[in-house]
Amino acid sequence: MSADGVIPFGFESLPVRGALIHLTRAWRRMLRDHDYDALVTETLGHAAAATALIAQSLKFDGAVTLQLLGKGALQMLVMQCTDSMHLRGMATTKPGESAASFRELTTGAHCAVTVDAGDRPYQGIVAIEGDSLATSLEHYFARSVQVPSHVALVASADFAGGLLLQTVPGQPIDEDDWQRLQFIARTLSDRDFAGEAGVGLIGRLFAEDDVRVHAVRPVSFRCRCSSRRAGEVLRMLGEADVRDAVAEQGRIEVPCEYCGRLRRFDAVDIERLFSDNVVAGPDSVH
Repeated sequence: MSADGVIPFGFESLPVRGALIHLTRAWRRMLRDHDYDALVTETLGHAAAATALIAQSLKFDGAVTLQLLGKGALQMLVMQCTDSMHLRGMATTKPGESAASFRELTTGAHCAVTVDAGDRPYQGIVAIEGDSLATSLEHYFARSVQVPSHVALVASADFAGGLLLQTVPGQPIDEDDWQRLQFIARTLSDRDFAGEAGVGLIGRLFAEDDVRVHAVRPVSFRCRCSSRRAGEVLRMLGEADVRDAVAEQGRIEVPCEYCGRLRRFDAVDIERLFSDNVVAGPDSVH
């Protein structure tokens, strides 16, 4: 498998389905316009791999969003993946504050997974438990989705990867087999993603099992920002404050927190923005 893809697979003799993800180019593009420390980078990478793994496991039209809000060094983390496997994400931290562990980083945090597939989005709350996002997500699958799951996540500044194993609903599995698969999942490490991580890695991990591998689903970084959405941000700030800022500075720059793109608004743009008879243009595509 080339990087930036998810490989779904299943076991011939066990009621278990799985998926392996490996991100490089998309992951590095997500980091390009940000300066996160190593722990925040790792946590964001875990979130990227996990959100894409969740999205590929669903049959839906829409997007999965993983959002983490905290009171410690990590104030907010948002990761989103569409049904087309378009991924974007960002994190904000408290200035001047750092953490030495995931537990410390997520002090006072809560996490939510939202599946938006139309009129009635579904949201499940994820308790931040243990020393990793993977542990918290295993509890989420067991309690909110009621699907026993094993989750393994790895990340660095160069790649993000992970493994998701889930039992097939309604089909019992021998506890010894399930514990064996859990042990295998926990052996996943950064070394497994140092090069190509695909069918060969699945074969090495599950050498004792007959595994059927399905087609790779490509994953790409794609931001959904647009001039219209940037304009909506300015509307929320209020017409008076926006006009005062333009009068003082000559223009306003609105950065996208996901991709770093700057959208500039001058006095003419602001006049159009706050004119009642102007119809907003379509969202731009990136």
